[in-house]
Amino acid sequence: MKVVLAGAFGNLGYEILKVLIAKGHEVVAADIKERENNGLEGKYTFRCIDALKKESFKGLCTGAQIVITTMGLTGASTTVNNYDIDYKGNMYLYLAAKAAGVQKFNYISVIACSEPGAEKIPMLHAKALAEEKIMSQPMDYVIYRPTGYFYDIAKVFKPYVDSGEMRLLKGCHGVKANVVNCPDFAEFIVEHMEDKNQIYEVGGKETYTYEQMARMCFEAAGKPLKIKDSPAWMFGFLANLPKIKKAGKHDIILFSKWTLSHDLVGKDIVGDSSFADYIKEYFGH
Repeated sequence: MKVVLAGAFGNLGYEILKVLIAKGHEVVAADIKERENNGLEGKYTFRCIDALKKESFKGLCTGAQIVITTMGLTGASTTVNNYDIDYKGNMYLYLAAKAAGVQKFNYISVIACSEPGAEKIPMLHAKALAEEKIMSQPMDYVIYRPTGYFYDIAKVFKPYVDSGEMRLLKGCHGVKANVVNCPDFAEFIVEHMEDKNQIYEVGGKETYTYEQMARMCFEAAGKPLKIKDSPAWMFGFLANLPKIKKAGKHDIILFSKWTLSHDLVGKDIVGDSSFADYIKEYFGH
């Protein structure tokens, strides 16, 4: 089966690419840049795309039966925003898929993006708009809403571990999530990519509060846990500081506030990987 994978060389995209190839699919790996020395050379066709340029998607999906997209803005940017990438970029891809007669469109979204209040968070709202548009069209779809990823938690917590002090939202120490490991999630995505009009809320097998996660990280690094509470208003204050906006970090801070104050527990449990074991290996000496 011919599959177009957009965002093929991000963290999750690369794991999906490996699974697709292992299962014998013909893959068009599309991204703005190909990962060098990736170990899969010659097993896929690379296509350069730019989420900001509609013309870069022309002919991308010719002959494909399925499209999978992981495209989304996950870091700070001073030039683009989530509406540019998560919404408009994926809609350019959708139009290309529709023009090519693709049968299935698979979109990796995020959990809770349609909950009340999420419309104020660009990193959530842009994905909710993409979901809404995809579901309103005649092409069959699969939407995956992950809770978060092992590597994201480790990456976000590392500076706090290094500094010796963890910051959590005041009154929200019990907020919990069951984040998922990318290789496990990739297997699930490929396994279900031919499903018809399904939405999956995907999480890992272990659920922890953010305080428990912080304790795991500090213990694995051999450091005592020290928590400093931050009031909710501080996130809004920081997000609107001119230097924060100039650095393109406004939306990330709002998203951080959301995740630290909302339970993000997926009901579709994926994989056998242990978050606790991952943290021990990541921070262990």
